[in-house]
Amino acid sequence: MKLIIGLGNPDKEYKYTRHNFGHLVLDSLVEKKELKLKKKKHNKTASFQTSREKIVIAKTTTYMNESGKAIKELKSFYKIPTNKIIIIHDDIDLPFGKTRLSKARGAGGHKGLGSIIKYLKSKDFKRIRLGIGPQQGKSEDFVLKRFSSEEKNKLVEIIDTSYLIIETILEKGFDKAANKYNQKDRP
Repeated sequence: MKLIIGLGNPDKEYKYTRHNFGHLVLDSLVEKKELKLKKKKHNKTASFQTSREKIVIAKTTTYMNESGKAIKELKSFYKIPTNKIIIIHDDIDLPFGKTRLSKARGAGGHKGLGSIIKYLKSKDFKRIRLGIGPQQGKSEDFVLKRFSSEEKNKLVEIIDTSYLIIETILEKGFDKAANKYNQKDRP
């Protein structure tokens, strides 16, 4: 089993903000797989079966800074090891449009990831990092701003690429997906 989680803030006013990039990718995955999310305590979840394993996808309904509470709830409910969890999130240190796959890293100042590490008492999860940089102004304000019109024009392509990354992870494994997409994404 794998658990794929998109991070973001729950209120509609945040839907198209940079901090909700993980939610946008997860919404696209739900749509492409023709799934319906069901509300649980701190998450909305759905699942599907691949030829190899069950995949649970979740969209956090806590605020970003409390993401760890939602992830811990899912980890406990599904009795899944931390290294089978994939978090999709915004990354201010990557330029807009760049993606990176990584695992077992620190929070790097991302409060949602900091919360997850705190609640799971581990950083041994995998990540799909979606670039939102370069930062303009204070990070707390920047991540809550809506995407610019120029960025919105590129969102569909980035979200589609993220979907292909997820499909590659499910078919060939995280390391092969990282090798393919991290190389492809280099300047």
